[in-house]
Amino acid sequence: MKQSEIAKLASIEDKHWWFRERRALIASFIADIPAGRALDIGAAAGGNTRTLQQEGWESVALEYDDSAVELARARGLDVVQGDARDLPFEDDEFDAVVAYDVLEHIAEHDVVVAEIARVVRPGGKVFIAVPADPALWSAHDEAVGHVRRYTRESLVALFDRPEFTLDLVKSWNVLLRPAIRLARRDSEGSDIEPMAAPVNAALGAVIKLERHLPLGRRKGVSLLLNATVCRPSITAPRATPSINGRS
Repeated sequence: MKQSEIAKLASIEDKHWWFRERRALIASFIADIPAGRALDIGAAAGGNTRTLQQEGWESVALEYDDSAVELARARGLDVVQGDARDLPFEDDEFDAVVAYDVLEHIAEHDVVVAEIARVVRPGGKVFIAVPADPALWSAHDEAVGHVRRYTRESLVALFDRPEFTLDLVKSWNVLLRPAIRLARRDSEGSDIEPMAAPVNAALGAVIKLERHLPLGRRKGVSLLLNATVCRPSITAPRATPSINGRS
């Protein structure tokens, strides 16, 4: 993502309806999980990292961009600069990983998914959000550096690996999809812009309504995927066989 877009995101994310609801989603997903150590990949200015902290998690933000690292550190967050394709962490180091709006920026998204599987302990949780539906491709995607938008099938296929059990795959931002598609049809840049307080409040009310409606199978602007890592521990020592062949 361009540095100018990261700066705009940082300036509006605390109040903007889109980012507020994303943080609410993360908080709801981890509400019943014992707090542990979490990694927020592609943290930008650290909005999601702070949500994890507020819910009692020890949270680390990972960022590639210099300006985003500086913004997150200025907010007092624990930030590591690095590449999601080669995570600078040990095997089994985290109890959860959040990667919201990250995979669509990286051509080698399969490598990122393999790295996530490596650094999350068995039984740990993975929370993913990506932009949905290639038919929604617009100037917004180009402005924020997207490589692709996903279908439900392509996202599930990406996580169709023995290391994961899928817990949830659903659409998000369904009710506002027609309005967003219309707005982006003639747009010349990204949607990351300040908006009038009444409009922001109205859109926030609509997106909150989705929490109570069975819309997850319909087409939305984003897709959410939650998974559990189910592989054996990488760091666990191998059992030493006895002389008679039994361990």
